[in-house]
Amino acid sequence: MRVDVLTLFPEMFDGVFGASILGKAREKGIVSLNAINFRAYSGNKHNTVDDYPYGGGGGMVLKAEPVFSAVEHLMEQAGTGARPRVVLMCPQGETFTQQKAEEFSKEEHLIMICGHYEGYDERIREHLVTDELSIGDYVLTGGELPAMVVIDSVARLLPGVLGNETSAVTDSYSTGLLEHPHYTRPAVFRDMEVPEVLISGHHSRIETWRREQSLLRTRDRRPDLLEKAELTAKERKWLASLDKQQS
Repeated sequence: MRVDVLTLFPEMFDGVFGASILGKAREKGIVSLNAINFRAYSGNKHNTVDDYPYGGGGGMVLKAEPVFSAVEHLMEQAGTGARPRVVLMCPQGETFTQQKAEEFSKEEHLIMICGHYEGYDERIREHLVTDELSIGDYVLTGGELPAMVVIDSVARLLPGVLGNETSAVTDSYSTGLLEHPHYTRPAVFRDMEVPEVLISGHHSRIETWRREQSLLRTRDRRPDLLEKAELTAKERKWLASLDKQQS
């Protein structure tokens, strides 16, 4: 996969792209990560990428010309023939989810646009981007941090990125439920014991326990997820009986 990020602050991505799992994935050639300063595409001697909004008002607006030129150049440079997903990081966008990460992980090329100032020229939205994404109902100073979140979430789903290929499959949200609790050695720490089932060596009992814990944790913390989760009739009946006992 190739990921190009258009940003006014490419240095913000140096540590993220070079460290930890993303850095290793980059070294292996699994993913190409590039941060590009789109001032280089401004087309004017002052490298201006923003201007005052038509109609007045506070703040500055990112111009259409440098963003269009940058995206078109990257598409030509990639030379895949297929149109990449062009993602605008924006507080007005669709809320990013694990399902969206899985969808993006199947793409060959992503171009992400990080904005600043008051906003974007609307023609960028209408005629250039394929997706608008937000990571939550709040406003940040720019799109760089949200872009990092999306890239990390997507890249870890690519084959060969994680050491354990089952990790991404069993993560919270990937199954539609929150993940079960985890424990490691020692079995007893400050009189706090690991659940006996996990050290029993009985794999079917362990899987049953993990599924039940996942259901309980989702019910307690994110009950809204249960409405869409694929549950068996037995699991729904079990949850209903628990609710009845607590009522």
